[in-house]
Amino acid sequence: MICLRDLDGFLVRDGCIFNAYIYQAVLFYSARGRPGRLFVGIFMEHMVVLYKLVIIRSRVMTSMAAVQLSRTIASRVSTKFVGPNVPLHGITLARRFATATDLRKTILHDYHVANQAKMVPFAGYSMPLQYGTVGQIASHNHVRQSVGLFDVSHMLQSYISGPSATAFLEYLTPSSLSSLPEFSSTLSVLLNENGGIIDDTIISKHAPDVYYVVTNAGRRERDLAWFQEQIEKWNNEEGKGRGKEVNIEVLENWGLVALQGARLHKFWKTGITIENQDPRQQRFYKISARLISPHLCLAAQRSLISRESVVMLHVEATQGKMDLRYVSSLGHTVNITELISKPPVQLTGLGARDSLRLEAGMCLYGNDLDETTSPVEAGLSWVIGKSRKEKGGFIGAETVLKQLKEGVTRRRVGFVIPEAPAREGAKIFAVDSPETQIGVVTSGIPSPTLGTNIAMGYIKHGHHKKGTKVLIDVRKKLRDAEVKGMPFVPTKYWKGAAPS
Repeated sequence: MICLRDLDGFLVRDGCIFNAYIYQAVLFYSARGRPGRLFVGIFMEHMVVLYKLVIIRSRVMTSMAAVQLSRTIASRVSTKFVGPNVPLHGITLARRFATATDLRKTILHDYHVANQAKMVPFAGYSMPLQYGTVGQIASHNHVRQSVGLFDVSHMLQSYISGPSATAFLEYLTPSSLSSLPEFSSTLSVLLNENGGIIDDTIISKHAPDVYYVVTNAGRRERDLAWFQEQIEKWNNEEGKGRGKEVNIEVLENWGLVALQGARLHKFWKTGITIENQDPRQQRFYKISARLISPHLCLAAQRSLISRESVVMLHVEATQGKMDLRYVSSLGHTVNITELISKPPVQLTGLGARDSLRLEAGMCLYGNDLDETTSPVEAGLSWVIGKSRKEKGGFIGAETVLKQLKEGVTRRRVGFVIPEAPAREGAKIFAVDSPETQIGVVTSGIPSPTLGTNIAMGYIKHGHHKKGTKVLIDVRKKLRDAEVKGMPFVPTKYWKGAAPS
């Protein structure tokens, strides 16, 4: 299950698992690239089966699936290809006219192909969906039980620096960065003037006036335009620390990989010593980073995808490819190839990444976050620094601080739906008034870990409390559901060895 963007000319808004035998539904153009010939690809544990739009059947399947091209033509498609009584469930599309030649490649692209990755378009990049015959559910479970490797090099990486870099980023975000220790990180959000979320971001302080900022690949153009616009205004405006130059450097030739999983602390036995700190003793409930060399930065932190421990490797590329061996400034050799390749590390694709993040209750921009949603509505008030709640001083503060004081009319919450998985866009109704819509689902999957259907979405204030019973429209049938707290799965951050 995954939300795939820019999938051969289409924007895929939602993917669904239909039963234990199917773990991914993806749309493809024909091999010849003819726009009118659309196929449905169903990836199974040991085979790939392509059927023409729109019906999928198999003896091992217990359910039917159909693809909804758009809400406006859904009924026409189902009647023509499937039949009027077969419910639609699957993927909603919007046309995006991208071609394979437009796709960017991460610096690990050849590494993925060499490891039998199935490459698919995602946020303008060619990215691995899965590897070899390892299915999405098996890959998901491996991360929950052991260690997985994720290539996230497609994300926009930037350095923002200058004498007033801290003040500038505190203007763009509601986070308290002045009190953030060096080589520490925080999750934050970029806000527009109305308090809406332009993007979510991870900000790491590498020096008092140097910040490493990571934002979403799908928001690349919007984020860069916003950074440039705000930097230009900042550098040309005197007072309140402004007028002191701020610069942005986009790291086009850097890779970013994440090692994460339940057993990461046991795997992490490289013997690298960084400033007299043994990474094996790293406490992952804190977020910290260390610059090993000008070419390699290592960060041990809480995963913002799976709620497991994670080590991030931020590596500069050489001639468009990742040089997987560096000598640190302290004289230690770091063999990244060995680090990311030896057992029990397993390469992990986009499919598992999405199901892991939803189990962790983490937002996906475009589904669960957008520019009409504030951090208060999204349940992200914790990214707002204490001093910022008192003093403001950031873009969108007027709206956000008012919401903190007076409350909001809707809130992001989790749901469990025992009967059937709810997809993005499913309407939520009150139990005592089934005709009254009180919310909408923004992400939903069958959870591989929990063995039940989970979702998140926005619901009217007053219906948001844990344990509240609601009804969710799944394939034109109201299904019983219950509001649940998130994350859906417990965190497993390594907090260091117990004192002897």
